[in-house]
Amino acid sequence: QLQASGGGLVQPGGSLRLSCAVSGRMFSTYDMGWFRQAPEKEREFVARISWSGFSTFYADSVKGRFTISRDNAKNTVYLQMDSLKPEDTAVYYCAADLNRHDSSNPVFYDYWGQGTQVTVSS
Repeated sequence: QLQASGGGLVQPGGSLRLSCAVSGRMFSTYDMGWFRQAPEKEREFVARISWSGFSTFYADSVKGRFTISRDNAKNTVYLQMDSLKPEDTAVYYCAADLNRHDSSNPVFYDYWGQGTQVTVSS
């Protein structure tokens, strides 16, 4: 089970940190990803991190502004979002890839959290 939290309303240029708590003992073996879905748009990849935390990858739209990290001792993955823009407004989902496909394609992710709303507006 994945539980995402940390969303909210923030002004342009502001910051938020999303968290995703994962139940179970196998978290440290999963690659993890963050995706988002804006109204009337398809779900899109945001960032992913390898099971070890040594490898990360970002969508071009968030590169340099967002940082994905994980704490395997706490079974939690984070998404630090800085310099937020109105176009970052979406529901953000965390997801677990049990088989470590090293992919940004959502079809390879086995488990999904319920989503947390991020709204960037003045």
